[in-house]
Amino acid sequence: MKNTIQVGFWEKIARIILKNRVAILVLLSALTIFLAYQWKNLSMTYTEANLLPKNHIANKDYQKFLDKFGEEGNLVVIGFKDPNFFTPKNYAAWNELMTGLKESKEVDLVVSLNDLKKLEKDTVNEKFVLSPFINQSKTHDPAYLKSVQYDLFHNLPFYEGLLFNKESGSVRSAIYINKKIVNTAERKTFILENLVPKIDKFEKTTGIDLRVSGMPYIRTINAANMKGEIGLFIGAALLTVSLIFFFFFRSFRATFISICILIVGVIWSFGTLGLFHYKITILTAIIPPLIIVIGITNCIFLINKYQQEIKLHNNQARALQRIISRIGVSTLMTNLTTAIGFATFMITGNDLLFEFGLVTSINVISVYLLTLLIVPIIYSFMSMPNEKHLYHLTKTYISTLLDFVENVVKNKRKVIYILYGLLLVFSVIGVSQMKVSGSLIGEMPKSASFFKDILFYEKEFNGVMPLEIMIDTKKKKGVMKASTIRKMDELQNTIIEMPELAKPVSIVNLVKYSKQAFYNGNPEYYQLPTSQEQTFILGYAKNATKNSKDNLMKAYVDSTGQYARITTFMKDIGTDEMARVEKKLHKKIDEIFPKDRYEVTVTGKALVFQKGTSYLVDNLIESLIFAILVIAILMLYLFRSFKMVFASVITNVLPLCITSGLMGYFGIPLKPSTILVFSIAFGISVDNAIQFMAKYKHDLLQSNGKVKKSVFSALRETGISTFYTSVVLILGFATFTLSSFSGTIALGGLISCTLAFAMFANLLVLPALVLTFEKKKAKKEDLEGLE
Repeated sequence: MKNTIQVGFWEKIARIILKNRVAILVLLSALTIFLAYQWKNLSMTYTEANLLPKNHIANKDYQKFLDKFGEEGNLVVIGFKDPNFFTPKNYAAWNELMTGLKESKEVDLVVSLNDLKKLEKDTVNEKFVLSPFINQSKTHDPAYLKSVQYDLFHNLPFYEGLLFNKESGSVRSAIYINKKIVNTAERKTFILENLVPKIDKFEKTTGIDLRVSGMPYIRTINAANMKGEIGLFIGAALLTVSLIFFFFFRSFRATFISICILIVGVIWSFGTLGLFHYKITILTAIIPPLIIVIGITNCIFLINKYQQEIKLHNNQARALQRIISRIGVSTLMTNLTTAIGFATFMITGNDLLFEFGLVTSINVISVYLLTLLIVPIIYSFMSMPNEKHLYHLTKTYISTLLDFVENVVKNKRKVIYILYGLLLVFSVIGVSQMKVSGSLIGEMPKSASFFKDILFYEKEFNGVMPLEIMIDTKKKKGVMKASTIRKMDELQNTIIEMPELAKPVSIVNLVKYSKQAFYNGNPEYYQLPTSQEQTFILGYAKNATKNSKDNLMKAYVDSTGQYARITTFMKDIGTDEMARVEKKLHKKIDEIFPKDRYEVTVTGKALVFQKGTSYLVDNLIESLIFAILVIAILMLYLFRSFKMVFASVITNVLPLCITSGLMGYFGIPLKPSTILVFSIAFGISVDNAIQFMAKYKHDLLQSNGKVKKSVFSALRETGISTFYTSVVLILGFATFTLSSFSGTIALGGLISCTLAFAMFANLLVLPALVLTFEKKKAKKEDLEGLE
């Protein structure tokens, strides 16, 4: 009875669609225009991806730090390693570059060689004063510049690690961008239209290769690269799937209809982003090409079914009605499972993944409805397909493939299961070798010039990824107590000993420099004052840079003197190494800072991102299990058989295991981009299983419960679509490997790999399992046939 109601419902839907063709096309056109208008709200993101929920402890600690000290990722560094720099011509060009940047309204502070200040003792007023390190009137003298070079590297330990590397001779400048514009479009304008042209001019004038880095610069150039790749992805995906589609169907009109549907799908996907006022991120940028790749499979199923019906009875009206009533429900289920695969990202508690999951799942269902409406309506206005259009249904290679599959399923099921078992063992061994890794720059294009500059700074200055330590003394002016300064110095010594971290900067550095200045600039006295010295030296230090805009240390103690920060930078290290570094820091902190007197927080963008990766791994494994359960429940509702659901799930879990194993063997770590593979791939790969099971169930009813006949009939009809859609999906996702972003390359390559194994599983393993699970019925049918 229920089945009759279902069939009647879809037949009624078919009649409504075909009777209201013009009205539906007008409605779809109006909706497309509306969503195209929403493009006005689209813009690129100007912040880093935060993979943690807002209420996570790491985010709370980071926000507390920002509340006290403001945005910490506002540093841009410009450096070089060139022995020929200290000449009048090159220095003049450098002075022009730095002066120009300092005068830019987007820049708060520039710490550079040309206007470097050194701390000197004013014995008359008993205070320290900042005096110019370089006498600008003498910079035309090569001998003077050589003496400046020697003085810098030998007499200013305060700036070592901050502005120069004494061992290698590399030099850099620190440009602090206005914190208010760091996460806005103004940052992009400053970087691309002000900073980059000035750097290009300097390089042309001097021939010196400048190295530029820092989070504002990296994020800007990275966003520009990402924006340029959106068009590449869409164009490559459209071209790939349309060429493959035409190769299979050899029909210009079928290909044209499909391309039109996909283009509308792209418009809708961008329009949905604009409607929700979501920014374009590294994830949402791949939604349009995803919709193209997924949407073409709907076109293949519907058009292939239409042509099969025409070949069967040559009745266009009946064929149009059947592609809606018979394929409509199975394609609805396949698209629901795909949408569920994406929707599971919404339960991770992360805003970035929530947006990606919501928009993608909405558009998967939207492109399904679009295809279900447009394909039968457009074909209803056209003449019936001729023999040329139907020729692909009888192609030799398709028939040969299906004959081979049928023979193996019928006679060699043990071989299939042995192969399945071997692949599973292979996968388990590989999975045991998988590692988790995540970093702010790990997903960025390795071929980009800024990536090479990152490596330069890792080698010369131990990295550019900010790591912050905030110390709450729980008392006003508690930072300047000698005991606090000594504890901070002890912690900084621990940081210096860690090869993953750069030389730290804090108020401690200024106190040490104060003692050096007190002893007339002798670098041997760059150390903390003794208890006897501190009364005189700290008295000088309190007035050293009072009300001075050149006070670099003003950002390292809050206005109350209760909070201090220690800033260091870290290399691009993996999650495991980061956990080890953090553990070592916390161990030292617990040793030297009593918890009843101090509250010390380790934070920073790099640490938050690392913790986000670990959080994502845990939650996406849970969301994958959730997706499998939800899809299994949907299939149980559709097929009413635990055996059939079990067969479908087993079939499509295997490709995920194989992909995990390959990641372990090839050293591809679990990170934000590769974690996404599993939920996406499972949601898509199970589609072919649903198509097969839906056809098997239908044929089982038509043949009065004959299992073998129904299995091979379903295999014959859905095998063509399974082969077509698998090839299109594999090559469609392979277009993602054209990206310069390693994360996107991994995403495309791994999903293609998973879907390739899923094709094998759905063509061979699934029908074999159905026959095995229904072994008794199949034997009974054989005996009845003999009788």
